[in-house]
Amino acid sequence: MSPTPLTLLCALFLTLPLAIVFTINTDLTTTVSPPPQLQKPNNRFMEEEMDDNSLFHLASRVNPNPSPAGAPKKLAFMFLTTGRLPLAPLWELYFNRTKTKHLYNIYIHADPNLRYDLLFQGVFSNRTIPSKPTRRNTPTLAAAHRRLLARALLHDPANYMFALLSPSCIPLHSFDFTYETLVSSKKSFIEILEHEVGAWGRWAARGETVMLPEVSYERFRIGSQFSVLTRHHARVVVGDTRLWSKFKLPCLQENIGRCYPEENYFPTLLSMEDRRGCVPATLTYVDWKRGQHSHPYTFQASDVGPEFIRTLRRRRPRYGDEEMNGSDASVIRRNDPFLFARKFGVATVGALLDIADDVVLRE
Repeated sequence: MSPTPLTLLCALFLTLPLAIVFTINTDLTTTVSPPPQLQKPNNRFMEEEMDDNSLFHLASRVNPNPSPAGAPKKLAFMFLTTGRLPLAPLWELYFNRTKTKHLYNIYIHADPNLRYDLLFQGVFSNRTIPSKPTRRNTPTLAAAHRRLLARALLHDPANYMFALLSPSCIPLHSFDFTYETLVSSKKSFIEILEHEVGAWGRWAARGETVMLPEVSYERFRIGSQFSVLTRHHARVVVGDTRLWSKFKLPCLQENIGRCYPEENYFPTLLSMEDRRGCVPATLTYVDWKRGQHSHPYTFQASDVGPEFIRTLRRRRPRYGDEEMNGSDASVIRRNDPFLFARKFGVATVGALLDIADDVVLRE
């Protein structure tokens, strides 16, 4: 009897699973070797890559209070550098001489093309975050600062204060003194200056109307990038898109010498968002009187000595403008110490180490 079309169709469906199994087995047996595994960088802060917008959005949603409740608060030391940290031996002593361990975290934003394993050792090993190249007179330095804040917020919920440091910064006090000073504060320390020479040129550096309407000239501020921010203000910075949409724009080429977004964005933002929550001063000493060409004076080995450090300790910050001081009585009564200082040349490390135990790290 000849097979009917119906019986042929049934036979086809019965043999189809065998064909699929045979095909799968054939593919498995013909695989020569598994694909090569990419080697993960030996860095706990580089495990998760994401674009800046996603990073900032995620960081802006962390718990506004250090957690868990009742646990010791921590300090986040954020180093922004394009190369190595020449004063690392002094910082190594600084972090290793703490009375209580595990009260700090270190984060480094460096050129992504560097060999981190060769440059950052000791307490700085495996402390780099996913970074991007930075360049003066561009928004990249401000973006790097925001990136450091975001990573520090996401990394440890116990981080309470966030201090930005340069590779030329040194500590002026012991870690324990610095810790007690900062964790007892409920305010950020960020220089906020209103009536500075050249403010108009900086505001109009992208074009005379570009900053409007988000940032009027009357609300534009200037200040050192080297600040110490509370957890609350760190969240404000990484969560901002409105002002950043203006400050991230490049300056006109003819105005490039007036372009310092890192010195304008942070003081302007926090002045507009929560001026009363800020002490309008930087805790990082710098010598502008002997500086040249928009750069502060670089201290040399011949400058360093016990009395030099004691002199810097006795100095006090400038608290914004007189108008601001007059409107905030709490600022007038303040007498905050400088906790850090810059710029120190590479050759100063030996002289600093000579007086580290007896002067720099002793209260």
